[in-house]
Amino acid sequence: MRDWLRAGVAIFNDGYYHAAHDAWEDRWLELESGSDDERLLHGLIQYSGAVYHARERNWEGAVGLAESGGEYFVGLPADYRDLRLEPIRSFLAQLAADPECIERRPPVELEHEGTAPTLSELDFEPTAIAAVVLAEEFGYDEEPADRARTYAQRDLEAGEDGSKFITLLFDFVREDENRGIIYQRLTDHVGRRQAREEDVKGLF
Repeated sequence: MRDWLRAGVAIFNDGYYHAAHDAWEDRWLELESGSDDERLLHGLIQYSGAVYHARERNWEGAVGLAESGGEYFVGLPADYRDLRLEPIRSFLAQLAADPECIERRPPVELEHEGTAPTLSELDFEPTAIAAVVLAEEFGYDEEPADRARTYAQRDLEAGEDGSKFITLLFDFVREDENRGIIYQRLTDHVGRRQAREEDVKGLF
């Protein structure tokens, strides 16, 4: 839960409001309806949607999501899962009352574990989640990023801290200017690893 939550928080704080909900939604769909974790993620999904619609000047959509988003947080502790909820509740109320406020001030940043993390500050697991989400957001095929995440996790488990997949996932998430080149390198490395695995399978 922590890694999915933190990945979405950092994506949101970097301004990718539409993409943020994808990190949360993948985990949210697995949760029991009405549980505290489910309501937390559901509320965050609605929050990111409200912000996105307001920035697109879809005032009616923004108001609807802001109102329903606030309802999901009712009854949750102020710092549930180390996420500060009061600023989010407050901004949702502002959006519901005046969605055009988004044109006068940015949405409130999400604070998790005492800071407002961005993509450049994430450790490996949230970064790997963010890489798959951002691949789709930027129009890349997400399958190589997802496979690179799997290979990176295997390398970590095998004690290979110098894994090329780990490095490329970090670079893909953090380096805006070179993202296309990094994605191509990542795809090439995934293809070579797949080919090696197929060769091994062919021996048995």
